[in-house]
Amino acid sequence: MRTRLLGIVILLVVMVVIGLGAPLAVSVASSEGQQVLLDRLTDADRFGSMAQHPLSLHDFNSLTDALTRYEQVYGFQAAVLDINQHVVAHSATLIDLTDPNVRDALRQALVGRSVQLAPTLYPWRTAPIVIAEPVLLDGEQLGVALTVSSTQHAREQVLGWWGALAGGAIVVIALAVLAIALPVVRWMLRPVHRLDQATATISRAVVKGESVDKVEVGGGPPELRRLSKSFDQLATTVSDTLAAQRSFVADASHELRNPLTALRLRLGSLKGHLSPDAEQLRTDAIADADRLGYILKDLLILAKAESGTDHPVEVDVDRVITQSVANCQMRAQPRNVSLVLAGEQGGHALVQPGGLETILEALLDNALKFTGDGTLVVVEVRRADGVVSVSVRDHGPGLKSEELGMATGRFWRSREHQNVPGTGLGLAIVRQIVERANGKLLLSTPKDGGGGLLVRIELPAT
Repeated sequence: MRTRLLGIVILLVVMVVIGLGAPLAVSVASSEGQQVLLDRLTDADRFGSMAQHPLSLHDFNSLTDALTRYEQVYGFQAAVLDINQHVVAHSATLIDLTDPNVRDALRQALVGRSVQLAPTLYPWRTAPIVIAEPVLLDGEQLGVALTVSSTQHAREQVLGWWGALAGGAIVVIALAVLAIALPVVRWMLRPVHRLDQATATISRAVVKGESVDKVEVGGGPPELRRLSKSFDQLATTVSDTLAAQRSFVADASHELRNPLTALRLRLGSLKGHLSPDAEQLRTDAIADADRLGYILKDLLILAKAESGTDHPVEVDVDRVITQSVANCQMRAQPRNVSLVLAGEQGGHALVQPGGLETILEALLDNALKFTGDGTLVVVEVRRADGVVSVSVRDHGPGLKSEELGMATGRFWRSREHQNVPGTGLGLAIVRQIVERANGKLLLSTPKDGGGGLLVRIELPAT
């Protein structure tokens, strides 16, 4: 937008400069043409006066000398013709009487007309100026005084003036752009730039639970200032609404845990007091209560990750990964699944307090849940270009390519995995924690053809 507005303002300035400069350029060419015409008319009148007596006495030697010196000094051709259009005296260079312009001027002079229109001397107009003045003596026309003069010198002067005008126009345009166009465009777009910056940060701030900076534009058009105030109100409303939603989820999840625990205990106390058919219902109810407990636990973790109260801190990646892998070994042994730690030393990275533990718990839980018996779950660590990447690869059924982009959504589960226990919040929690640390979460199908799913997180290294 800045370029377009600046282009429009510059175009207007150029049009104004051209609108003022073009008539001035034409006026300069016209004025120079008038000056040249007056000079040539003066010369022709002088030659006409000098030719009166030679034409009456038929003695042209002195007249010829005067015309010759005229050409030598000024470089213009001159001649005197009698009433029968015979050349009786001329400069060193003879005028071409067959030239249409010369013949027309002679014809006008022979009938007593000597009025000439001043030409506009454009630089590209190369035609010479032809002046023919009647030679009169006591009211009787004796002949014609004729001059043919080049306009090259005058046109060069006009061209010089035009160059000066063009240079002045460029200076004026440059000053107008620097002193008027740029400040005006900058003033007009200040609220737009501020809104653009705020729009780029509001989504990240809201998602992370951080406070939204107000636009607070101090300049610009009134309409855009009002828009900025409306944007601030909208951003505050959205931030407050999402904060209230997160608070509600966290409070509801926390408050539901107590009655759920009590319900779980009461169901457990009924063991041995029910008929066989009712016992199966009690067992199913306990399983549903446990599943609801897992969901509430994950909701609390997700709400904490979204709250934005904890800022990323430096974490020892290698220590956390080693401890997490060791904690999952007991769950993997009954299925003969091996947890393998590969790669290199990761060093330290930035993440929320306890965030890396939560991430690895969710990723390893998914991997152990879906990988086949007797297979490997590989945890690989890499560090390069200021990024620590941790990937977890299983050998389960994996996901289809069109499902990879949806797997991080809340409560999303593949249709083929509906019977596998889980809440569908694990990867959503991982994504939230990683994004709050300005990292990335990437899901892909392993390229070695062994099946399964490869989940990689990237965190800023320290």
